[in-house]
Amino acid sequence: MKIKKIKLFTLLFCSLAMFLLTVISVNAQNRLTSQSKVYINGIGAIRVGMTVEQASRASGTRLIPDNYTGGSENSSCFYVHPESFSQKIELMVTNGRISRVDVLGDKRITTVKGARIGDTESRIKSLYSGQITFGQDGSSGPTYHLLMFTPKNRAERQYRIIFEIYKNRVSSFRAGKLPEVKYSEGCA
Repeated sequence: MKIKKIKLFTLLFCSLAMFLLTVISVNAQNRLTSQSKVYINGIGAIRVGMTVEQASRASGTRLIPDNYTGGSENSSCFYVHPESFSQKIELMVTNGRISRVDVLGDKRITTVKGARIGDTESRIKSLYSGQITFGQDGSSGPTYHLLMFTPKNRAERQYRIIFEIYKNRVSSFRAGKLPEVKYSEGCA
């Protein structure tokens, strides 16, 4: 009888340990880090369409309003950024929902296909072969222009990734839904 109790206790303990390891592993994967990938509709566990509160919970990171990007939490357009990333990632919020992700200065953060800040224009064109067009934004010129990835998948046609190219290299990029992803001046 004593051996059966020990076996039962051991089985329960091992089951609980496996459950906790699974939960911890899933939470670690959702946590927003410099290894999180940018999708056409979000970054890591954060998706376009989430509220700030939902995005904060999903990513395991507190999202803080930016004061310098225009707008405020009470306006129809403002930015938040993950507390742990300072100003390297910004999330545009329009009408109370995440609408785009801006990657501004972290070369470790990549798109799902591996594009990152510092990549050459030709690398972006090869990663997204046949799906890149030149973006238009009034300030294009010989040293600065935009490259825009347009997905072929019908379910994703309202999304884009836009790469800002300065002197033949990616200086920043953003992903999100139309029309917000095309706004060249953010909320302004």
